[in-house]
Amino acid sequence: MDGHAKQSGSSGGNGRRRALKQRLESLAASGVSSLPKRRAVKKPASDGGGGRSSVVVPPALDVGARSRALDVLRQEVAACRLCEPLAKARTNTVFGTGSTTARLCFLGEAPGADEDASGEPFVGRAGQLLTKIIEACTLSREDVYILNVLKCRPPENRRPLPDETACCRGYFEKQLAIIAPEYICCLGTTAAQALLQTDETIGALRKRWFSFGTAQVICTYHPSYLLRNPPAKREVWDDMKLLMTKMGVQL
Repeated sequence: MDGHAKQSGSSGGNGRRRALKQRLESLAASGVSSLPKRRAVKKPASDGGGGRSSVVVPPALDVGARSRALDVLRQEVAACRLCEPLAKARTNTVFGTGSTTARLCFLGEAPGADEDASGEPFVGRAGQLLTKIIEACTLSREDVYILNVLKCRPPENRRPLPDETACCRGYFEKQLAIIAPEYICCLGTTAAQALLQTDETIGALRKRWFSFGTAQVICTYHPSYLLRNPPAKREVWDDMKLLMTKMGVQL
């Protein structure tokens, strides 16, 4: 992936203001009673014993309310043009899929070509590998919820820009607030840095626990990295065993 390109301060501010306005306007319709707050610090709360994030978590919604809230948010995402270049180039927005009552959410980076074409996350080669990882954990894709930081495909599958992440933050934070998972697994550097608002590398974040709202967070390598570096599969499996042990799932 390419590195982050620099954006002007004015365009970044405008993008964040538009994102905030859109988030506020959708609250009543989505059924979410409060917005997640950004953290005041960039350093993630690691639990060597376990810190807590400052994200505001709304009261738990019943299954029907969660589905309705996600449907409203999905429509909002489909109409979003906060990142105009991405909106012009996309075939479909890619919202998320899986159980609305999932204990575990997998958070990835951004859609690729296969995902842009289908409108579903993780359906290409990396997605097929993620499915195998989930099944090796004695779970299925229907048991978990899968989403990305960005809802539109960046050109040439480059890494999301800071302003793009800022514009999509309200969407993925609200998805997580609605689903209220017990656990979140960040797949790769971009997802981990976006969720935890840190600049630490994925290598430094692995094998540690963090908090986001009421969810416990673990970080591991992205499946696309495993396709390029097969030996790292063993490290991901170690992370999955750590996660499953925490969840009380026997392997």
